[in-house]
Amino acid sequence: MKISKCLKHAFDMVIHSQVRSWLTILGIVIGVASVIAIMSLSTGMEETMNSQLDLGGDLVTITAGYSRGASMVGGGGGGPPGMGGGGATAATEKVSVGKSDVQVLKSIPEIEAIDTQITGSVNVSYLGKSGKVNAVGVDQKTWALITTSEIDEGRMLDSADKNVIVIGGRLASSYFDQPLGINKMLTIQGSTYRIVGILDDQSTSVYLPLQMAYQLIPDAEYGVYNSIIVKVEDEDELDTTLSKITNKLMTARHVTNKTMDFSVSSNKAMQETRSEAMSSMQSFLLAIAAVSLIVGAVGVANTMFTSVLEKTKEIGIMKAIGAKNKDILLIFLFNAALIGLVGGILGIILGTILSAFMPALMGTNMLTRQGTIVSLDSVLLALGVSVFVGIAAGIVPARNGSMLKPVDALRYE
Repeated sequence: MKISKCLKHAFDMVIHSQVRSWLTILGIVIGVASVIAIMSLSTGMEETMNSQLDLGGDLVTITAGYSRGASMVGGGGGGPPGMGGGGATAATEKVSVGKSDVQVLKSIPEIEAIDTQITGSVNVSYLGKSGKVNAVGVDQKTWALITTSEIDEGRMLDSADKNVIVIGGRLASSYFDQPLGINKMLTIQGSTYRIVGILDDQSTSVYLPLQMAYQLIPDAEYGVYNSIIVKVEDEDELDTTLSKITNKLMTARHVTNKTMDFSVSSNKAMQETRSEAMSSMQSFLLAIAAVSLIVGAVGVANTMFTSVLEKTKEIGIMKAIGAKNKDILLIFLFNAALIGLVGGILGIILGTILSAFMPALMGTNMLTRQGTIVSLDSVLLALGVSVFVGIAAGIVPARNGSMLKPVDALRYE
């Protein structure tokens, strides 16, 4: 029997058992859609992390307090620093980083630029509406060289600026009833400041020169910083530079490994840790999606066994008029492959639609900023897996059908 005839018979089997076939296909569709959505989301997250690593891989953050996990949770240079290195080593002694530490860092030739930052919550108002946002005081001479944030409108702060600010993208677009724009005046702690730049991000932070921030941020202590962010000259020598920074600061602060009262962390180490965590999460989610495919495979096998029983008499007739075992085997395998192919195509379409909504469902965050990316590799992989699942699930019932003896098949009722 020609392959084209085997395909025609297989296609007819799918058409003539519509309800059962579509229920079986549905199991494949759910599994494939899950795989596509998960892979597209993880690819988008990976692209986001890679872009962040490319921009901030040469940044090192120094914060007060020491934590063994500091290299994994330290803040970056693109915005308000995080909690960084954890709590201080002594509850009765206030630990901080300040001007003396900056002087130590300036003596290290591998450091290209140094930015000092303080942060705090401030009251803001615009056109009668008010709220609280995070204010970040930065060294206006070096902030533009170090920050990983990008300008959407206007410009960054420069060394001659006074009474001007740069604001986050969400603060400009949706925090108040009316959007903020360049040269608009924003009231902070009762004083007005002119907006010279809007960042391309989703933050509500306000960035202003360090000297102004000391006057605005409550409890800010002059000469004391929340974090010191440095840019190293050679990213390839990052580990060596980290060791040198740590050793120099330990000597200057008169501490040992046991009495460390500061943390040194790098964006690169943090991004690598995030990448490992995301890979583990991706594997877990893919395992869940694989369960859907296994359920779909069971459905295909069930459908194929039922088809063999229903077509037993037809198998006997085909064998009686000259059909060989391999012809019967091919018909049922083609039938299973068609179910897997149709399920795969529909699953890819559904998965692509779902992936477009995934960032919205997860909420706005830096990892989903670039959205989802449906790659050709993931499409081909999902399609290949769906067809393979169909064929693999159909092998046993197809073989059983092909091994039927013509006499037994013709007598089957």
